[in-house]
Amino acid sequence: MKVSKGKGPVRKEKKEVLKPVVEDRKVGKRKAAIEADKSRRKLAKNAKLGKKDPNKPKRPASAFFVFLEEFRTIYKQEHPNVKAVSAVGKAGGEKWKSMSHAEKAPYEAKAAKRKSEYEKLMKAYNNKEEDTDDEEEEVAEKSKPIVKDDEEEESGEEDDEEEDDDDDED
Repeated sequence: MKVSKGKGPVRKEKKEVLKPVVEDRKVGKRKAAIEADKSRRKLAKNAKLGKKDPNKPKRPASAFFVFLEEFRTIYKQEHPNVKAVSAVGKAGGEKWKSMSHAEKAPYEAKAAKRKSEYEKLMKAYNNKEEDTDDEEEEVAEKSKPIVKDDEEEESGEEDDEEEDDDDDED
């Protein structure tokens, strides 16, 4: 039974050993605070970006993605059992890397054609945006109220004279 008395101080030492672990938890809280701060930044960034306009033209596909459009159909015919999108992408990437510049040329030409069409659409889109912005500014200027300050000052002077008369009655 005396043996149990000896364990008492040992347990206290173990508690002291555990105390630095609590300090480690503070570091974890700091990490959590940093992560929360990062998520706030992302939310702020998204708020700055605003809503996307559904009428805005989509960006054109690059030469590689033009190649992938055709490659997908060929790959699916050759490998009907493979349904993973990642497998198609990996196989397409390997094939694209192994192709020469001459083999890539038709896809690059198609991508350049799509890019020129996109630029025309963007010019038209930007011109429409400028027109609508000008109209909104004109409407905002017309709706501003006109405030007259002269009338308010004259009515305030009469009230002061009446208060002075009340003090004389005492």
